[in-house]
Amino acid sequence: MDRREEYERKFVTAEEAAKFVKSGDRVVFPLGRETLAIGLALAARKDELKDVEVLVPFPGYDFGWYDPGWDDSFDVHIMAPTETAQDAIDGRRCDVVLPSLIPDPMANEEREPDIAFVEISTPDDLGFCSFGASLWDKKRRVEQSRLVIAEVNPNLIRTFGDNFVHISQIDYFVEHVSSGGTPGMGSLAGRVLKEPDPHAKPIAEHIRSLIKDRDTIQIGVGRTNEPLVKLGMLDGKHDLGYHSEATPPGIITLVRNGIINGKYKTINDGKAVVTSIGGSTRDEMMYVDRNPLFHLVDVDYLEDIRVIAAHDNYVAINQALAIDLTGQIAAESLGTRLLAGAGGQIPFVFGALLSKGGRSITVIPSTAVSGTVSRITPLLPQGTVVTIQRNCVDCVVSEYGIARLRGKPIRKRAEELIAIAHPDFRAELRKEARKLYWP
Repeated sequence: MDRREEYERKFVTAEEAAKFVKSGDRVVFPLGRETLAIGLALAARKDELKDVEVLVPFPGYDFGWYDPGWDDSFDVHIMAPTETAQDAIDGRRCDVVLPSLIPDPMANEEREPDIAFVEISTPDDLGFCSFGASLWDKKRRVEQSRLVIAEVNPNLIRTFGDNFVHISQIDYFVEHVSSGGTPGMGSLAGRVLKEPDPHAKPIAEHIRSLIKDRDTIQIGVGRTNEPLVKLGMLDGKHDLGYHSEATPPGIITLVRNGIINGKYKTINDGKAVVTSIGGSTRDEMMYVDRNPLFHLVDVDYLEDIRVIAAHDNYVAINQALAIDLTGQIAAESLGTRLLAGAGGQIPFVFGALLSKGGRSITVIPSTAVSGTVSRITPLLPQGTVVTIQRNCVDCVVSEYGIARLRGKPIRKRAEELIAIAHPDFRAELRKEARKLYWP
């Protein structure tokens, strides 16, 4: 049987694919866009199934199982809250898989996934399919799972790196053509970008003063981080490297223009190394298609602290929800309410601190709730998750300036942070700081 016959023989409908799931199975939708047709078909079997564990790391599509009343059928696990799953998180209807500094949070579990549902491109002449604009953990989940079923989308781009799978590794295929994306996760046609908040421009200018030629850059997700490149954060810089989860708007254009060229990277030189392409226009997405300047790798490799630290002059740029006056950074929750996942922030921060010449930059708008609440606080609210310990904080940037905390005592840290807080809150912050940290 030739490759074409093998490929065509394995096609089933989405409904037939969903029927492979049995009660008690562990099912994984790898990081990235979920398989829409199969997910809907699986959700339609709600009344037939019981105790199916479903891992959806970053929920995009709403299949229904985030609503009340689905718990007996589907035990949903996520890794990061999204708009789709926020109500379910608040209502404790799904569980959260915490990220680990040890790669692959499922590696030490006794039971591997029973079934993986993954999106792929059509095969090339050799029988290899692409995972499209994002790899994340998809290839690893294919290798781990007892049964693998793939939705075939001919509109996916192809990239270099480790972003491929052979048809012989897939048990069944389902045809599902899509050119769009999941809510909040972009699409093959590019993303409609929101107007940046007023504080983003001065933050971009402050960070630009911290970036040097030949640095290797990482940019984390977040509403404030996303527009920084387009707002000039890297203007005037030369010979930059890139090693980051994704490509926020403007990064691909900087690669095209030779500003990001990786020439001086100490590892993976000459390549922009990511695990996902996104946040870009269709023109930029098509520039990545079959372009060897972009190298997609498994997220476990990308976020390995040893790999990150092997880059000289590595600069990690990540966003916080709040920070207290000693430097404790909250990027996941405020109080007990979980609002975001840590993602790769922890390994990127640690890797940057271990990098020769490395720096870690935490981005924080000075206020929230239309300017009525200071994000720089004397103490974090009770129950808040501390994402980055104060011992590991380097530079903090708001629209009002740069607080340099690395190696400084608590009182000096408080002074630096108060200086970049919103002016309306500085007097109260000083008053509270004197109570807490001065005799």
